[in-house]
Amino acid sequence: MIEGPEPVRLRTADGIVLAADYYADVSDTSSGPSYLLGHGFTGSSRQPRVVRIAEALRAGGGSVLALNFRGHGASGGRSTIGVDEIADVAAGLDWLRERRPRLPVVTVGFSMGASIMIRYAGLGGTPDAVVAVSGPGRWFERGTEAMRRLHLGVETRIGRLVLHRVHRTRIGGGWDVLPASPVEVASSITAPLLLVHGDADPYFGLEHPRMLAAAAPHAELWIEAGLGHAETAMTDDLLERIAGWARRAVEAPDAEASATMNR
Repeated sequence: MIEGPEPVRLRTADGIVLAADYYADVSDTSSGPSYLLGHGFTGSSRQPRVVRIAEALRAGGGSVLALNFRGHGASGGRSTIGVDEIADVAAGLDWLRERRPRLPVVTVGFSMGASIMIRYAGLGGTPDAVVAVSGPGRWFERGTEAMRRLHLGVETRIGRLVLHRVHRTRIGGGWDVLPASPVEVASSITAPLLLVHGDADPYFGLEHPRMLAAAAPHAELWIEAGLGHAETAMTDDLLERIAGWARRAVEAPDAEASATMNR
């Protein structure tokens, strides 16, 4: 019988206490990868759509640590909408590597979480592979109605109040000085990178994944016909394919080394 998630508390390098949920594999001793799962803006690890993704990744082999980014859910601090959250990823990665030493860690992010995972890897982070779903390539996208509404919520006093009361999302700073955008750091990512984006995404058009794929030397791009945005758009088939890609990505170095030795 597969058990439910284990509540976890993490402390980031800048002192933020984060809540997370850990989904162990059946024995917590398999050789499958560990997944660090990052939700989108206003999301949390306890949302049914995030729980479903975590359980699907676990079912595909390995374990999953589902984060609540700062300012979201039961985590402390305030959201910087993708800037300081790279410290959240670092804390989660360290926890997984202590819990499951010597096993690879795949970071998986959706929307805001996708931008965070790309920025973490591009700014010196050390995941073994990265999956970014429905992520932006640049900041301040206002070309879609959905993003114009989001900016109204983030940039106005009443909008932030609504986000706090309705979505439990507390907004802080982060863009007082414009940070490096995902596309600006993607060229520094050395780990395998999978970019997944739908051609029916109402938030970010296809120019976003295409600019990221053009910038990142180790990127693979999947444009999914009819797919909408982030966690809500995930199908069982797509989650299974993502898990399969992740397993192959982290197994590839061992396979290549073995092939070299046998020549």
